[in-house]
Amino acid sequence: MSFPKGFLDELKGRIRVSEVVGRKVKLTRRGREFVGLSPFSNEKSPSFTVNDDKQFYHCFSSGEHGDVIKFLEKTENLSFIEAVERLAAEAGMEMPERDAHAAQRDKEAATLIDVMEMAAQFFRQKLQEGVGAEARVYLERRGMRGKTIDDFGIGYAPGDDRGDRTSLLKYLKSKNVTLDQMAEAGLVIAGPDIAEPYDRFRNRVMFPIADARGRVIAFGGRALSADAKAKYLNSPETPLFHKGRVLYNLARARKPAHDEGTVIAVEGYMDVVGLAQGGIYNAVAPLGTALTEDQIQLLWRMAPEPILCFDGDKAGLRAAYRAVERVLPLLKPGHSLRFALLPEGKDPDDLVREEGGDAMREVLAKARPLSEMLWEKETSTGQWDTPERRAKLEADLEAAVAAIGDPKVRAHYAEALRERVSKFFGGGRQAASQGGYGRGRFQQRGFRTDRFGGGRSFKGRGGFPRGDSYMPPVTPELRRSALASGATGEQGREGLLLLTLLNHPELLENYAEDISRIALRTPALDRLRNEIIDIAALHAPLEREALKGHLLSRDLAEIARRLEAGSAFRSDPFAWPDASPEEAEAGFLHTLARHRRAIMLEAELKAAERALAEEMTEENYARFRAIQEQLERSDVADGLG
Repeated sequence: MSFPKGFLDELKGRIRVSEVVGRKVKLTRRGREFVGLSPFSNEKSPSFTVNDDKQFYHCFSSGEHGDVIKFLEKTENLSFIEAVERLAAEAGMEMPERDAHAAQRDKEAATLIDVMEMAAQFFRQKLQEGVGAEARVYLERRGMRGKTIDDFGIGYAPGDDRGDRTSLLKYLKSKNVTLDQMAEAGLVIAGPDIAEPYDRFRNRVMFPIADARGRVIAFGGRALSADAKAKYLNSPETPLFHKGRVLYNLARARKPAHDEGTVIAVEGYMDVVGLAQGGIYNAVAPLGTALTEDQIQLLWRMAPEPILCFDGDKAGLRAAYRAVERVLPLLKPGHSLRFALLPEGKDPDDLVREEGGDAMREVLAKARPLSEMLWEKETSTGQWDTPERRAKLEADLEAAVAAIGDPKVRAHYAEALRERVSKFFGGGRQAASQGGYGRGRFQQRGFRTDRFGGGRSFKGRGGFPRGDSYMPPVTPELRRSALASGATGEQGREGLLLLTLLNHPELLENYAEDISRIALRTPALDRLRNEIIDIAALHAPLEREALKGHLLSRDLAEIARRLEAGSAFRSDPFAWPDASPEEAEAGFLHTLARHRRAIMLEAELKAAERALAEEMTEENYARFRAIQEQLERSDVADGLG
């Protein structure tokens, strides 16, 4: 149903979100927000927030986010129209006349999400039929119980190269799904060089892959035939599915990960399912590739120190070492990885099936920190009994430390590794003379050994000793200079992010949660962002022109017009309408990462300034200057960040 311009805005303006939510959730005011236990999950500590100013609620444990209308839909099983009618009655507003044509269009509109759900139902049905007998035997042999199969929506794709190759195609066609939609969803193989389109998945046990909201967006298929070309086959990249940005079981694992305080990343679907049968529900898996940067960020949203689980053989160690290399540039205060190595020849599914969930929990309890894995990676492959070999180890460790992007984390790693090397080579100054760190190469390369304890103190009545580098006072001018270095870039990035959303609102489908958490310092852009999220929650899927129409009805069109009329973003083609969805997504994510980095640096600079004001030491000044120089050097200082 379509409503007259301004109707929903007026309705929500008359109803406070906290009043409606407060009927179901005991809320406590915390600053400008209210907090309480999530109504969407059974949690022990509050992760549910309500903001009346921004007119939305957000649940960090389940990912649920929306306005007062959506809250009623979710908690009372109401349709959108029913929720609006109830709120209108409370607010004393008359419901407008229904637009029958618009309602019919909404009913007939089919999306790829609808198509994927139809396919998932088809696969589940086939597993229970006679054609799925072999698949059921396979699952029973792997110890899969009926409840587990139902919980994970596991199914079966019939057919093979010698028999019927179009079972799913025929089924979807009977549901009025077009061949173009099937191909776009990655369910059939079709094209100008394909004489007869056919099902992509045949004679495979099927694992539905869901997005963060629990909607099926892809499939993974495990071959039952021994001569299949690929044992595991994933959906191709589609408008819904980008395998490097998705984790299998993400939606289901979010709440258990919040409750347990950690999340476990294993190698494949069967490992996730096997752990669930052992009572371990906070597990996810990448989709046939090594962990990507995006997947690491997804893990960090679930827990600050995820556990990566690898086989204990040589291949497993190599995979663990690759993960070490991948994560070092991404490290930030409070966020890291831990590593659990399984007994050789075992994977999580095997261990749980043969020895039970407690055996797996013992392995997880012994998970090793990233710093230990880095040390093992660099020291386990050689003999370090000569000065030249020790110098090689130093160089490798220095290179690893230099890869860490965050200055605080980098400094602490430098100190920790210096101490390890000192002990490894015999300790103290003797180690330095023999080629160990001591006060040697870490100090020469800027990793000063007297900056993190154990060195000289620079406090005292006499200030800094003669001969040490001069440290000027932190004047108001110095402070303003440092904090101003990112201001223009910050506003430029904020505008660039919003302009990209205006021209490519399809990004909201996958990144609504990320967008809602962006720190925006420009009030007009903050308001525009909140309204866009609000509109998307009510009118998904959202198209560019429709979004502009909704903004016009909410008196926000002028802000959008100024963004589009400005010349500052002409050098960023991904933000404009003629960019492809892939270009827009890549540019948006890159800009978002830069913006987050800039906000983090500004916070670090303020913290360093406070520390320096409290304690005038060389260490504190060096940290302050290092952060300030990053702001001045990096793209934070230029016009668009």
